[in-house]
Amino acid sequence: MERAESLVAQAAAQGAQIAVLPEVFNTGYEYHDRNYGLAEPLDGPSVRWMKAAARQHNLHLAGTLLLRDGPEIFNAMFLVAPDGRTWRYDKSYPWIWERAYFRPRRHPITPAETDLGRIGMLICWDVAHPKLWAAYAGKVDLMLVSSCPPLGHISPFIFPDGKSVLPRELGPLMKLVYRNSEKVFGECMRQQAAWLGVPLAQTTGAGQFRSFLPRPKLSLGVLFMARPDLWKYIRQAREVYIECGYFDETFIADARGKVLSRASLNGDNLTVSTVELDEESPNPMKEQPKIDLSPLTYAADALTNALLVSYYQKNKAKRKAG
Repeated sequence: MERAESLVAQAAAQGAQIAVLPEVFNTGYEYHDRNYGLAEPLDGPSVRWMKAAARQHNLHLAGTLLLRDGPEIFNAMFLVAPDGRTWRYDKSYPWIWERAYFRPRRHPITPAETDLGRIGMLICWDVAHPKLWAAYAGKVDLMLVSSCPPLGHISPFIFPDGKSVLPRELGPLMKLVYRNSEKVFGECMRQQAAWLGVPLAQTTGAGQFRSFLPRPKLSLGVLFMARPDLWKYIRQAREVYIECGYFDETFIADARGKVLSRASLNGDNLTVSTVELDEESPNPMKEQPKIDLSPLTYAADALTNALLVSYYQKNKAKRKAG
């Protein structure tokens, strides 16, 4: 939180009116059962801090955190105004293993009606779903995206004996699953925002991602279907981890999709730029661009989500009872 506070203060000192923090900025991104305990209520310390920081620095502040709302946990993005007004958007599509820790959005999508204009929000993997962009068509002046995507398409699975296997080495189906994935958090989302006719601010994480997997035997068992030689590791599934960096895609783009500025992945960093908002929310003037991912990508995501629902329900209930 101190690091977030420092970056927000730097942004404000450079004249920023809106600051966007990465996904789960308050805890970091990891696949671990500690996530259940890290989920906070609406009046928890992270939202209180966001309100205090927005007020202190006289800007609108956005970022996501794991939110405990009644019996459920959501990955919620908050946009907080200097006067304390708050808008919320919940992640619609948990990516693969994320479904073990929170559930999808269940509320309608509504733009944030701020003093700066009407603002739309999305979280990470949501950007790969055109219908979510379409839900904002003609209704927003600016899009904010809070993300923390690891470089999953080049993230090796590392085994206890030191052996590592890349996703592309798990057979032709995995190659299709990750086809064009390197474009999702850059080129693809800029095309969608340009179709809306609005500027876009997108944040990602920095540093090194390292994590074990939820339901490791099930997760790896599915992946090993194309590599029978790896079945010898199934009993050690809990010791297998993935490790990689993050997408280098923290940027601000104008309404045509041109990148105005970027932040470096070299440690904690920020980027500031000026964008012009139309007096009225623009309407798309052409057909919505397609996102060129394989249907297998969405199928793999949906299947993994379905397999992890019971894990989420079990652990959510334990946390609630405890």
